[in-house]
Amino acid sequence: MSDGYERDTYEPDGYDGDEQDDTEPSAPEQERTFAALPPPSGRGFAESWWGRAWLKALEDTALDGQQLKKGRRLAREGRVGVVSVRPGRLTAVVQDRDAGAYRSDVLLQELSEEEWDRFLDMAADRAGHIAALLDRDMPPHLVEDAAAAGVELLPAIGDLDPECTCEAWDHCPHTAALCYQVARLLDQDPFILLLMRGRGERRLLDELQVRITARAAGHEASGPAEASSAGSGGRSVRGVPAAQAHAAGGALPPLPPPPVLPAEAGVSPSLDTETDPEPGVDPTALEMLATDSAARAHRMLADALAPGHELRPVPVGLTPEQDAVRLAADARPEPWIATRLATGSGRGPAALRVAVRAWQYGGTAALSVLDEQWTPDAASLAHARSQLAVAWEEDEAPRLRAEHNRWTSVDDAVQLRYGRDGRWYPYRKESGRWIPAGPCDDDPAAALAGAGQAEA
Repeated sequence: MSDGYERDTYEPDGYDGDEQDDTEPSAPEQERTFAALPPPSGRGFAESWWGRAWLKALEDTALDGQQLKKGRRLAREGRVGVVSVRPGRLTAVVQDRDAGAYRSDVLLQELSEEEWDRFLDMAADRAGHIAALLDRDMPPHLVEDAAAAGVELLPAIGDLDPECTCEAWDHCPHTAALCYQVARLLDQDPFILLLMRGRGERRLLDELQVRITARAAGHEASGPAEASSAGSGGRSVRGVPAAQAHAAGGALPPLPPPPVLPAEAGVSPSLDTETDPEPGVDPTALEMLATDSAARAHRMLADALAPGHELRPVPVGLTPEQDAVRLAADARPEPWIATRLATGSGRGPAALRVAVRAWQYGGTAALSVLDEQWTPDAASLAHARSQLAVAWEEDEAPRLRAEHNRWTSVDDAVQLRYGRDGRWYPYRKESGRWIPAGPCDDDPAAALAGAGQAEA
C-alpha cells in the first residue's frame, strides 16, 4: 500500500497512458492508492461481511454472469494494477489475457452534505461506532444505525456504475476484476468505502472530534439544573410526559386496516451467485428454508386475518425433532436434505418416511400418536370402550386385542390407536412395521374402515 499515486506501467491497446481523469480530488488525503495485490490464496475474494455485501451489489447488478466470471479470473491471476480510490470513483489498469490493458473505473454515488451530517451525528452519539472504525471494523449495527438515519453506506443493486476503455456498456471483465480486487481491500480497511462515499479517514475523524467536543462543552455549560433533564451521554431526553401521552389517547386516530392477504406466498430469492458460500452453508438447503418460511408466514397471516382468531388458543411450538418431520413433509426436499432431516429428527430414513405420513394425516397430534404408547386412565378407557361397543353391529364387530392405547385386529393387519385427544387413528402393518393408514376420526368404525380401504 502506498500513500502517493503510483502510475501503472501497462501500455494498453485502446488506453492512452497520458489520459487523465477529469475528476480531481478536493484534498490530498481524499485520494489513496494501493499497490497491486498478489493472487488470492483461497477461493473467495472477501472475508468480511461488508466485503461480501460489496460483491453482492456487483453480482446483482451485472447483466452478464460470464463477464463476472472472466473478471474474477483476471483478479485471481493478479492482473489488476495499482488501485486508486477517490470520492465517488475507483480506478485501476487491468491487464487482459489477450495482452491488452484497459483503464477501468467504477463509480459510486457520494453522500450529500446533509447525509454526512446525519451520519456524523449518529456516530458521535455512539462511541462504539468510532472505536470499531478505528479498529478497521464495520459492525452490522453501525450500518443499520446509519440506514435508520437515512444514510446508506453499502452499495445496493445498480449503485456500482462501470466505465472502461474497452467501451463495454455494462460491467466488463475489467471493471469486474477491479471490484473483486477492491473487495479484498475493503476487508483490510472499511474506510475505503467511506472515502468513496466522500470522506477520507482524517477528515471524517476530525469532523467527529469537533462534534464530540462541542457536545461535551454544551453539557458542561448546561449546569446541574439542565443536566438533570438530560439522558445518558449528555443527550437531551426527547418525548412527552407519560400523563400527557395518556391524556391524548382518546384523540389518537384509529388503527389502520389489517393488511390484505396476498394470493400466494412470495418466491424465495435465488442464492446461486458467483460469491462462494461460507463454510458449512449450503445454498440449496437455505433456499428450501426460505421457501418454507414464506409459505408458513403466508399461512400464519391467513390464520391471523380469519374471524375469531383472537379467541383461539396460542398453538404450542414444535420441537426441533418435530419441525424436522414437518419440513420433510411440507418442503419435499432433495434426498440428501431428507437424510439430514432424518438425523435431525432422531430417526432413520425409513422411520422419517413413516413420520412424514403421520404428519400429513394429522400434524403434531398424529405424530404424537405414532411415537407414544400410553395407558389411558379409567375415565378415558371407559369412554374408548363405550365408543367401540356402539361402533358396529354385534355380528360385524371385529375382534380386537387391547394393549395400552392400541386395539389390534386379531384377523387383519390393521390397528386402531386411541389418541389423547379422544380420537381414533388407523394403522396397518407393512413389512413388519405399523404405519399410519388414514386420518383420525371420532368414530372407530370409520377410522378402521379407512385403514382397510388404504390397504386395498
